[in-house]
Amino acid sequence: MAEIDIDTERVADVPLLVHQQCRMGIPAVLNEVIQPHGNRQGLSIGWLTTLWQGFILSESDHRMSEMETWAAQQMELLSRLSPEPVSAKDFTDDRLADVLRYLGQDAVWEEVEKRLGQRLIRVYDLSNDRIRLDSTSAAVYHDVEEESALFRYGQSKDHRPDLAQFKVMLGALDPLGLPLATLVVPGDGADDPLYAPAIAQARQIVGTGGRLYIGDCKMAARKTRALLQAGGDYYLTPLPQTGATPALLCRLLEAVWKKEQPLEAIWAPTVAGDITATASRLLALGFEASRERQATVDGGKLAWTERLLVIFSPSLARAGRRGLAQRLQRAEEELLALTPPRRRGCRQWAELEPLQKAAQAILRRHQVEGLLEVIYEREGAERTVRAYRDRPTRTEERFRYVIGVRRQPAAIHAARRLLGWRLYVTHAPVERLTLAEGVQFYRRAPWIERDFRRLKGRPLGIRPLYVQREDHAKGMVRLLSLALRVLTLVEHVVRDSLRQAGQALAGLYAGNPKRETARPTTERLLKAFRNVVLTIVRLPGQTIRHVTPLSDLQRRILELLDLPCSIYEDLTLPTQANPP
Repeated sequence: MAEIDIDTERVADVPLLVHQQCRMGIPAVLNEVIQPHGNRQGLSIGWLTTLWQGFILSESDHRMSEMETWAAQQMELLSRLSPEPVSAKDFTDDRLADVLRYLGQDAVWEEVEKRLGQRLIRVYDLSNDRIRLDSTSAAVYHDVEEESALFRYGQSKDHRPDLAQFKVMLGALDPLGLPLATLVVPGDGADDPLYAPAIAQARQIVGTGGRLYIGDCKMAARKTRALLQAGGDYYLTPLPQTGATPALLCRLLEAVWKKEQPLEAIWAPTVAGDITATASRLLALGFEASRERQATVDGGKLAWTERLLVIFSPSLARAGRRGLAQRLQRAEEELLALTPPRRRGCRQWAELEPLQKAAQAILRRHQVEGLLEVIYEREGAERTVRAYRDRPTRTEERFRYVIGVRRQPAAIHAARRLLGWRLYVTHAPVERLTLAEGVQFYRRAPWIERDFRRLKGRPLGIRPLYVQREDHAKGMVRLLSLALRVLTLVEHVVRDSLRQAGQALAGLYAGNPKRETARPTTERLLKAFRNVVLTIVRLPGQTIRHVTPLSDLQRRILELLDLPCSIYEDLTLPTQANPP
């Protein structure tokens, strides 16, 4: 009886991911920029990176040690997807480390980002008039040496000050969230100096002049604003609530308190093409003023007029008032708990100065200084001591300090009145950026925050980081930022196609197949392909290949991405056809 050999390979979303990367030009750009040693054999850097990213995105796993095993189980699939010969040894740790080493070189990476960014903007006709800048930190579990250049201890946004970290600065197209510039820097530095190099890298891709750069209050440094003014670009950023800003805000609001300054209502825009979008809601109230600014750039003096956007957010005010009430209550409770009644085991304060320091620490911690008045009273108590041996009966007086707390209604009212108000600055002309657009554009920060969630959590999962060398760490972050571009563009293309067709997509939600959405996530789209399998039956003199037939949902997703169904169906052909 003839032997029958049957192999099964999990296809899932890998063909979609590989062909999407080809359309984006990732393998071509990497092969153009990175020129490895002439004696290097095996897959090119571009195609090795492309297939590796197919594994990372499909399996949500960036560990190099897992790639070779996975590739050995997918050799039929990978050989069909790659125009270059493939073997399992192409995916060993040292080959993958080569990719990280090249991507870890700053000059190489800047050129890759420049060429890839310009290509994506051109091919996908992406709007590049708004760029959002922000940073995050990523903690590592490494044993960090003192001379480490990248892994440092600093203020942790992951709330893990006990762990060393590095920082990632992103410049992304807004509101798409597509990364343009990715900076990997030591974790102990301030965020303010990161904006200038991120702007410089973004300018290499989108050019200079007329772009609006949006960032949080750390972008409000005068040097950063002057840099954008000097290059003909615009900025939009809130002022930090420190220094002279609170006094400036109070002066501007005097006319509001006197009811001499009218406020403009700003409404939340509906999502175009989203059939599930709710009616517009009140987003904010505001008005604007102006002031003159000066700075020195490259030895020359620069002057410009800056618009002050004075914005009141009802939702921010409500949250602030709840928080203030809670802080006042907790501060009162902790202050009163400092001086409990006289009983065994309760500390009594015999000296005033230490008690005052403890009370001030509570006020600072809860940010209620000036809102609560702390009253210190000195209490005395007499105690009769019985006679003992040669000591007669006597009376001792013992003193302690007791705290009383009194709220300051006028100060609390003034603090409550300021809650919800923020100052934003921009020098974009009104015809380029209206007051309402300034608020609406800035409120789209969750798009870049979503990039950070994807980068640090699933599906890219930079935490924990499974590389030790610092150049490999930089290369890994940059590799995952390429994968982040894939996630972002797949989502954008599908949503845009649905918007243009005025349709929604059903079948993405387990247990509710009729539920529709016009804004599906890439993660759900890729999950729809998890059941696709390639079966290879080897008979004497004959090999039969079978791929799980595509469902209507899978065909629809490929159609929305403008990818042919043949990228799956051609896996059954006896020879490779239509390589990417």
